[in-house]
Amino acid sequence: MAAEPRLTKDVPAPEEIPDQDPRHPVDRTLPPFKMFTSGLQHVAAMYAGVVAPPMIVGPAVGLNARDTAFLMGASLFTAGIATLLQTIGFWKVGARLPFVNGVSFAGVTPMVAIGRERGAEGIAVIFGAIIVASVLGFVLTPYFSRLVRFFPPVVTGTVITLIGVSLLPVAFNWSQGGDPTADGYGSMRNIGMAGLTLLIVLVLRKVLRGFLQQIAILLGLVAGTVVAVPMNMTDFDAIKDAGLVGFPTPFHFGAPQFEIAAIISMCIVMLVCMTESTADMLALGRIVDRPADERVIEGGLRADTLGSAISPLFNGFMCSAFAQNIGLVAMTKVRSRFVVAAGGGILVLLGLCPVLASVIALVPLPVLGGAGIVLFGSVAASGIQTLATAALEKGENALIVAAAVGIGLIPIAAPEFYHAFPKDLLVVLDSGISTGCVVAIVLNLAFNHWGGKGSSGDGTVAGAPADAAPSSAPVARRRNR
Repeated sequence: MAAEPRLTKDVPAPEEIPDQDPRHPVDRTLPPFKMFTSGLQHVAAMYAGVVAPPMIVGPAVGLNARDTAFLMGASLFTAGIATLLQTIGFWKVGARLPFVNGVSFAGVTPMVAIGRERGAEGIAVIFGAIIVASVLGFVLTPYFSRLVRFFPPVVTGTVITLIGVSLLPVAFNWSQGGDPTADGYGSMRNIGMAGLTLLIVLVLRKVLRGFLQQIAILLGLVAGTVVAVPMNMTDFDAIKDAGLVGFPTPFHFGAPQFEIAAIISMCIVMLVCMTESTADMLALGRIVDRPADERVIEGGLRADTLGSAISPLFNGFMCSAFAQNIGLVAMTKVRSRFVVAAGGGILVLLGLCPVLASVIALVPLPVLGGAGIVLFGSVAASGIQTLATAALEKGENALIVAAAVGIGLIPIAAPEFYHAFPKDLLVVLDSGISTGCVVAIVLNLAFNHWGGKGSSGDGTVAGAPADAAPSSAPVARRRNR
């Protein structure tokens, strides 16, 4: 007698049922509460980086505390707009990746130089130069994005590693207190608080599961801040002085002024920002398993430059990618771009509501520094993983990495190394990411492309896109439908 058919033969166990959602994880949404908390975690990771440039530039050009606070709110507002352009996008604008945009540190030095020469009116000159540089960058975007073919794994891995290593000194500075001129900078109390926060984050990542594990950074920041309150390390004055509503009035400091010297300086900064954003998009594309092709990079650079062009209208500065949030994506494994879009919405609200912004500002810098060590270290770790696929044992790939990393670390290891160089060159040379990227590209061309060599030693054609594998093509096509 024939055996009866097993009705459950082809029914997989619940844990074996494949994910039926056809969308890439980057394009999926989360439940509202998870969306908000995960987005808030991104805001907490980038907040200090957004408000730091206006805190430096404002006093340098002679603005009082009230106007400097206005600049900070405007920077949060414009960072939110730029982030929404990147994550949601429209037409051919936006990388549509979990990509955070904020005020670029690359422009701080030239903006201070412009402002000091012109006094309080320097803000209007800075804004005019940013607008012109951003419009020119927008026009150049289709041509600049083609450089992606010069970023094989040996280049992208080097640049991603440099991004993480270059950010670590920021975390160390925060851990010491943030202001080298302040009393207690580098004290055992500050460093101890950073160490405690780091320990809390590591423990939470170990013991928590699921969604709570994904927001371990945010929980660590909250726990560290709570511990810091009885130690008088939190400043509640910002909440007392903050208003409930504060819209960044367009052209608050007057109509933009246009001067050739300032425009040239900011054009150089724009090229630096575009180079760093390209490297960041390549890094993020690898982390979220959606390789950033030429079209993605073109859209991302359009969002960068358009956001930067709009920013001065609302009294904000040039916007570019924030690499620290790439580390957060790598660590939490939350790849949804809508989570970062929620963070962009939160940034807009913070810019419109100073009270909310001041609540985020309660997090002491040592607490932020402790969490930053994990975040920025995660970026460097992603770079090392990419280098592991670059066939360093073949050809001169190891030499390319050695030279590019060595030169890229100069601004970190020896900040005064280029002190005798012209100030205009310092805009590029003081960015280890930019110099390391240029060196890696040039050496890759010299060793793996020029002279008749057809392969970079890592399985890709020299000069071809780093992620130009057949499996990535369908993803790219789905992405751009």
